[in-house]
Parts: sequence; structure tokens; C-alpha cells
Amino acid sequence: MIIACNWKMNMTTETALDLVADMATQVAVTGVQRIIFPPFPLLAAIHMRVAGTDILMGGQDCHTEQKGAFTGDVSASMLSDVGCKWVIIGHSERRQLHHETNDLIAAKVAAAQSAGLSVMLCVGETEQDRRAGASDAVVLDMLASSLPADIDPTRLAIAYEPVWAIGTGQNASEAEISAMHNRIGGFLAASNMKHVPVLYGGSVKPDNAAAIMAMASVDGVLVGGASLDAHSIKAITDQSAPN
Repeated sequence: MIIACNWKMNMTTETALDLVADMATQVAVTGVQRIIFPPFPLLAAIHMRVAGTDILMGGQDCHTEQKGAFTGDVSASMLSDVGCKWVIIGHSERRQLHHETNDLIAAKVAAAQSAGLSVMLCVGETEQDRRAGASDAVVLDMLASSLPADIDPTRLAIAYEPVWAIGTGQNASEAEISAMHNRIGGFLAASNMKHVPVLYGGSVKPDNAAAIMAMASVDGVLVGGASLDAHSIKAITDQSAPN
């Protein structure tokens, strides 16, 4: 079971170190992997703090190139150099706000794995897609188009994040989550990637995490706002131990 914490554009060095210190004192749960994704400026300080703990660290995005004249961007090799083991690619906010295409995301996935990183690839449909009855088609196309042909499935996880259920007050039902995860699992199995974990990432909180993680098709959660609070993360983690 994976508990992935996406801090997005939040935290200062002081508040981040306090949070990680709290997380580091929490008793590790057998069978559970915690991964934190701080903003780029905090990575070096956070790496020093999580070294020697069970907490892994990742970046929130990376460029397709490993170096060059790309002002404001960060390469996968830079993330690796500062201690990252993972990187989130294709998050809905990147797809929507930065207009990232599946082709661009596939190139980023390739660059990340070339630099030795594991990739958490995000896929998910919008409310418009959902209303049009196109959820399955959109998500499966994202998968097919966002994964390079030479993907290493041992360094890959998929995070399903229904865009319509993120920060909107709407919640995907257990039936909706299970159905989409099963479809994603079917795609992965047909692509010889049946052991790739599939996480859920739609407004996960302590009060819904247990039910979500109890589903056979769910291998973990990608947590947003709730991951900024040590008590919330502990509550979610404590509910995630495999049965």
C-alpha cells in the first residue's frame, strides 16, 4: 500500500521540516510505503531530514531534457541528484493549467526513468468527460498515449484522479472508483504490466481513506490537502495496513 503526499505549492522550509519531523516519529506501518512530494525549493532540506527513515521523496514534475536553456524548469537528473526516488508526471493540474499533452507527458516519463526515477503517472477525466459518458475512453487513452513504448513497469505507478472530484465538494462513489480501477488494471494486465500499483487520488481524507483502501483494486492513495497535516496523514496511514 502506497501513501503518496502531494504538497503542491504549499509549505515553507520551517513548516515542511516540522511536518516531516512529525511523520518521522510515527511508527512505520508494515506493508506501507510513504512518499512525499515537496515543492522543488524544499527538496534538499527535506532529503536531509528523511534520510534514514522509511519515507521516500519525489518531485512534482520534471522536464523532458536533462539539462539546457530551459529557464524555470527542473530535470529528472536534478531530482535524482537531490535525493528523489519518484516523480509525479501528468497531474491534472499540469494537464489543465499548463496544457500538457499526452505526447509531452510520455517524453517526461521516459526522461524520468532514464534518470533512474520511478514515475507516478496521473490520469483522470473531467466533469465534461463524465457527463459525455467518455470517462473510460479518456482515461484509457491517457494511459495508452502517456506511456512510452519502452516503459519499465517495475518503476511505475498509476494514480487515478477524477478531476471532477478534486476540491469540488463532489466525491466519487466506491462503485465508481472500483470500476475505473478495474478498467485501468485490465489495461495494465493486457499490456504485461499487471503488477503496476494503481492509486486513487480524488480528495482523499481520513474520513474516506479506509473505505477506499479496502477495495481490492486500490493499491494506495495520492493525498493532496490532507497531506499537509501530520495528524491527517497518520490517520490515513494507520488505516492503510494490509489485512
